[in-house]
Amino acid sequence: MERDGRSLDKKTLEEFRIRAVECLLSGESPDTISRILGVRISVVYKWKRMFDANGWDALRAKPIPGRPRMTSKEIESWLAEFIRSNNPQDLGFPMALWTREYVAEVLEEHHGVSLSLAAVGKLLHRIGFTPQRPMTRAYQQKPESVEQWISQDFPAISERAQKEGAEIFFGDEAGIRSDYHSGTTWAPMGKTPVVETTGQKIRLNMISAISGTGDIHFMIRDSKDGCVNSAVFITFLESLLVGASSKIFLVLDNASIHKSAETKKYVKSVSEKLELFFLPTYSPELNPDELVWNQVKNHTLGRMSFRTKSDLGEALHNAFDSLSKTPEKICSFFRKSSTSYALPNPV
Repeated sequence: MERDGRSLDKKTLEEFRIRAVECLLSGESPDTISRILGVRISVVYKWKRMFDANGWDALRAKPIPGRPRMTSKEIESWLAEFIRSNNPQDLGFPMALWTREYVAEVLEEHHGVSLSLAAVGKLLHRIGFTPQRPMTRAYQQKPESVEQWISQDFPAISERAQKEGAEIFFGDEAGIRSDYHSGTTWAPMGKTPVVETTGQKIRLNMISAISGTGDIHFMIRDSKDGCVNSAVFITFLESLLVGASSKIFLVLDNASIHKSAETKKYVKSVSEKLELFFLPTYSPELNPDELVWNQVKNHTLGRMSFRTKSDLGEALHNAFDSLSKTPEKICSFFRKSSTSYALPNPV
């Protein structure tokens, strides 16, 4: 591949442009995207300018004259809205994911249009759809509670924070094991690659809290006694208050340690410095701090191998330390569609 991408065919180049901009919008650095895609960093910036000027259409390959489309613009607009508004299972399909086969059936049933799977794929790209790994959402989640949190509860918290000069943080806990791996690796066909690691199940617990202005606080603990308990969580709260120049509003999920008698007693004792708020139940996608774990586990540690707990601890500390030095990356966790409601109000 040439460094400016000119040797790519039009369709591949379109996919590279879209992938690059999607990565930029998710917080990846232009330098990283340049290395992964094998193009000059100036090309990455050029694609971003194209997107800023004319949106996704500017990144798509210009159509090559050929056979006329079998679907009209009206049908394509209808299809886009139909997919957005419907769960395939509600329509009688066995799975909840939209596949090309399902889309082909829907087109033929509703509009009498018969397309090959390849043509369906091209059609979906043309109307702005790409194959993506879906987020999971607990069926116990109450949509009305989520809506109330986004439209009423959190705006009220944000307004109070502004009046009281408090800073809003989102917190969470997670564990990491030495045998956890993410991503893929190239290997000969038919020969599953092996990543050598210790046979022991080494595990560490992590707690962190981030703000929409790019601050992060974290604590790493051994997991000899299992998961994080109230005592460990309170220790984290104590560290969070060290050096704090203003009151902290900490938003958490509904884990038992966040609402235990010990935690309540401690929070009451420092009520002038700290107040806790709780997300709707079964709604981890509303917590920007969840994306810290995705970054640390899937994009950093999940691609490494560890032989000792010391190795794992050092790598984990370095991952958090690196994040603390890139506040823009932390801020990007607040720009996801599910977390943008928590973006700080402009001063």
